[in-house]
Amino acid sequence: MQKLKIPVTLDPVKAAQKRSGYSGIVPLNTLIRLKEGLMAYQDDVTVRIECEIDQQNLTVLNGTAHCQVSVKCERCGEPIPLTLDVSFAYTPVKGDDNAALELIPERYDVVERDEHGEINLRQLIEDELILALPLFPMHDAVDCQVDPDSLSFGDIGPEPEKPNPFAILQELKKK
Repeated sequence: MQKLKIPVTLDPVKAAQKRSGYSGIVPLNTLIRLKEGLMAYQDDVTVRIECEIDQQNLTVLNGTAHCQVSVKCERCGEPIPLTLDVSFAYTPVKGDDNAALELIPERYDVVERDEHGEINLRQLIEDELILALPLFPMHDAVDCQVDPDSLSFGDIGPEPEKPNPFAILQELKKK
């Protein structure tokens, strides 16, 4: 496999026919949506993609992506270092081909090709990395800078008893 810079777009059908493989980097500063959720990042995203045709004659993109980032702890606000390792398997389809969608195995995700038959690899990789981020990143309770006692906002007393709304019906039933 050649050590190439990962292209922005790719024609997956032609690449699969050639059994092309790509190994290289995607500059993390070009992944704008991913950068919005990060406090810091160290290096670029290391990506490896292999294009092939499977036993069902489907075009398949198998790949992995790896990067080091820091996200904000929801509890204390300090950075949490994370290693994002994702692997993915996609099969490209045309947007209006609903019959083909039913024949695609569950192990493949679907990516839509544009009017030129290409897919946006950067967007695909960025989507996978965003999905790998935790929804609510927090340090372990022992490692967090916030005292667990300060997270309590007071003692909640017992709820006052409310009258039963069906008590009136019971009285009517007795009559």
